Amino acid sequence: MSDYIISRSNTLEQILSVLRSSSNAENRNHDVKPKFWATYKKAADEYDDAFLPRAHDNIGVILNFAGLLSVVICAFIGGMQPDSGDTTNALLVQLIQVTVEGSSAINDISNLSSTAIYSVSNNMAQTLAYIGLALSLLTAFVAVVVKQ
Repeated sequence: MSDYIISRSNTLEQILSVLRSSSNAENRNHDVKPKFWATYKKAADEYDDAFLPRAHDNIGVILNFAGLLSVVICAFIGGMQPDSGDTTNALLVQLIQVTVEGSSAINDISNLSSTAIYSVSNNMAQTLAYIGLALSLLTAFVAVVVKQ
């Protein structure tokens, strides 16, 4: 019986040594997670390294667009303003009449109003233009702050 136990013991020791040296039993389950996290870390580091230059370029594009939009809106707002030349011309005519005819030629200049009467659609267009200008300038300001 003792030879039988010794042979069984030797067989069990051989099985145990084969299992210990085998890479299939325990190492297979542990190798998947470290490989996954190593691959994930590599991909995440590449993404993070590329993020800052990409974001910097995107902010530059936004800043350029906001600046150009502000210029266009300012030109649009300037074109919607009343022509001050009409009032100036009427006042110059009054000055010439006073110079030529004397003080008796003074007419009532209260009807020379420098304020123009706008239609509702013109008021709405100007309101939207000023809101667009404010938002464009705010966007440019935020882009400059973020870029810093």
